[in-house]
Amino acid sequence: METIEYQGHDRQVTWEGVSLSAEDGFDSFMAGDVASRLHDGETNQELRICLRGLATTGFAQESLEEILSAEIPEERDWAIGEAIAEAYLMRQHNIVWPWNMERDKRTPKASLPGADLVGFEIDGSTVRLVIGEVKTSSDENSPPSVMNGRRGMTHQIDQLATNLSVIYQLFKWLYPRCRRTENESFFNTAISLYLNSGNRAVALFGVLIRGTEPNENDLRARGIALAGKLEEPSTCELIALHPPCQIVDLPALVEGGES
Repeated sequence: METIEYQGHDRQVTWEGVSLSAEDGFDSFMAGDVASRLHDGETNQELRICLRGLATTGFAQESLEEILSAEIPEERDWAIGEAIAEAYLMRQHNIVWPWNMERDKRTPKASLPGADLVGFEIDGSTVRLVIGEVKTSSDENSPPSVMNGRRGMTHQIDQLATNLSVIYQLFKWLYPRCRRTENESFFNTAISLYLNSGNRAVALFGVLIRGTEPNENDLRARGIALAGKLEEPSTCELIALHPPCQIVDLPALVEGGES
């Protein structure tokens, strides 16, 4: 499904541009893995089954169908971009996401504080905390504007690596979502490793969903800048993913995965 268009590294930071091929399962990846992340498919299906079990009369069933038909699917570019990033990193980097952030959205336009990506990287018996940012852009400039400034990816990743107030907020968010689940051992192992490393054992990811031709200028200078700020054993991977279609066409490819 992918072709590496360019790669580079500077100390503990790596960057690469990846083209995703339409001929090797991209459509099924979007309608399956990505749609499941975007719409929280497993929980959504369980909820529908539960609700239908509670609708015990014809009137109740009609009322429920009105609610289900009023669901507003998430189709904004940034939301689809985050779902693509999560699904891709699960496949390629053996990362576990202990919680689907869609479950925290109490209104259709709700936004989440903190990092876009929060999870655990599993490498044998080693489990590391994963945090990161996702940006989606069709900006013809290289690098695109979403990489720059205080709201840009580079600054945000630097904050995730060094701002201990942000880290503590992530701990507070992760703990109740991992406690008494199959992910509790991952939480304990990853956070213990992080603390015993002097607050540095973290896998940082920056994923750029790019609606243009691959260009190393999107990531190279930002990777070098981050390499000068991050301290080992922190690592950072910047990945530009280039889908085989325009950004505006991505919502249509997830429709087949809606519950």
